Amino acid sequence: MTSTFTRVGRMLGVAAISVVMAGVGYQNISAQGPGGRGGFGGPGGPMGRRGGPGGPMGPGGPGGLLGPMLRQLNLTSDQQDRVKQILDSHRADQQALGQRAMTAHQALQDAMTSSTFDEATIRARAADVAAVDADAAVAEARLYGEVFQILTPDQQSKLQQLQADMKSRAQQMQQNRQNRPNRGQR
Repeated sequence: MTSTFTRVGRMLGVAAISVVMAGVGYQNISAQGPGGRGGFGGPGGPMGRRGGPGGPMGPGGPGGLLGPMLRQLNLTSDQQDRVKQILDSHRADQQALGQRAMTAHQALQDAMTSSTFDEATIRARAADVAAVDADAAVAEARLYGEVFQILTPDQQSKLQQLQADMKSRAQQMQQNRQNRPNRGQR
């Protein structure tokens, strides 16, 4: 019985963190305004603007994880301009997705923490979150495909190698976590 309460507590904690992260991501995206913040790096980057979380090349923005990798590809000035155009062309869609995600996650959180348990409502709200996540995955893949097409064959190969390296590091970290003794067990 205690393990059930522990699992439910962990699930609620993960859900709460998801809602906060979605809210922070949306807040960062919406704070950019119509002109947005861009850049291909931190302060003083090649575009002379600030990047960072929520910015087009930061980890909460439409560039997603692609942003840090693009910085390692030595894009030409023309390629940088084209990437910015691509990101700008998707800005409204990304903001709308962010709003939908925040609303869906909040509705799920509200259903999960309601004073009365309603499985049908929770399942419906979870399905709403899944639908938004699917739309976000499609949007990210579309954006990735558009950016990938402007890269040279050498840059495409390097990007694929960077992605493979990242995947390998993530798998190694997961394996390391699984091999650690569980401190909560007695």
